[in-house]
Amino acid sequence: MKRIYALIFIFLVFVSCKKDYQPREIDTITVKEYKINSVSIRAIQVVNKEKVIYAGSNGDVGYFYDKDESILPPISIKYQDSISPNFRSIASNGKAVFALSIANPALLYRVSGGKYKLKYSEKHEKVFYDSMHFFDDNKHGIVVGDPTENCASIILTSDAGETWNKIPCTNLPNFEEGEAFFAASNTNIKTIGSTVWIASGGKKARILKSDDYGKTWQIFETPIIQGNGPQGIYSIDFADKNNGIAIGGDYSKPLANKANKAVTIDGGKTWTLISDGQNPNYKSCVQYVPKTNGKEVFAVGKTGISYSNNGGNTWKEVSKEAYYTIQFVDRNTAWLAGNNKIGKLVLN
Repeated sequence: MKRIYALIFIFLVFVSCKKDYQPREIDTITVKEYKINSVSIRAIQVVNKEKVIYAGSNGDVGYFYDKDESILPPISIKYQDSISPNFRSIASNGKAVFALSIANPALLYRVSGGKYKLKYSEKHEKVFYDSMHFFDDNKHGIVVGDPTENCASIILTSDAGETWNKIPCTNLPNFEEGEAFFAASNTNIKTIGSTVWIASGGKKARILKSDDYGKTWQIFETPIIQGNGPQGIYSIDFADKNNGIAIGGDYSKPLANKANKAVTIDGGKTWTLISDGQNPNYKSCVQYVPKTNGKEVFAVGKTGISYSNNGGNTWKEVSKEAYYTIQFVDRNTAWLAGNNKIGKLVLN
């Protein structure tokens, strides 16, 4: 009986600590910038506080070590000895990284030990892949791209990236003409456990969701701005399986802040606009800070960096520096990437 009471006490203390978490007040930040010439970087894979891997626009997959501030010579990938893939997606299964190119032909490479191997390719006049992630088990992985038919282009792996297969449209929700995705930051996909969410844009701004590694799908409406090409959701994140956030806007009107931010508390089924008509404006990436109970959030884009300590209800601009993407290592450390640069953020 005493043991039962002790367990109940520990549980109540845990719940109380979680509920009483006090988010930080952050008014300004400093991002330490490292120049990487002649490459646009929209996809990074953090390793730890000292190392990050990036995939770039010129076919490079690079490894940056902050400890000695050195950039190792990147692995420069060439397709058929002449084409440098424009990579905007990267993912890791814990043993190797995978880099995925945009446009036709789609090229997905496995990179490990200084060598690379083509694992999937697709040729089609409409092919354009946008984002890639592995699930928590590191065996299942998912890639999403613009429609080549009347559905999203989604390819899956269940053997840690050795083989990839495209899902037929008969197994996916229909897309509206003009609905697609954005290859802005490799963050329009989020996975937790066996669940994955994917955010669309253009004609419609919706959320595709699967709870079984991509075998079956649902699709949900959002109030995010939509209707034409540059409008929609550019990035999503989830603090847990119920609480998530979406951000985007209109790339052609980056200072607009109407209907470009929304949250969900029911796992993505319904969404509510937040901070509507208030900053931040267009952003290409949004991420929860780990272990802050979904309260601390950062959003980055070409219009600067914004921070919220109440789950996105209100925000502060904390830097005017332009970055495409951000990924946290832990509560105090994050890596960022942009045009010709890698950035490192350390919070107190």
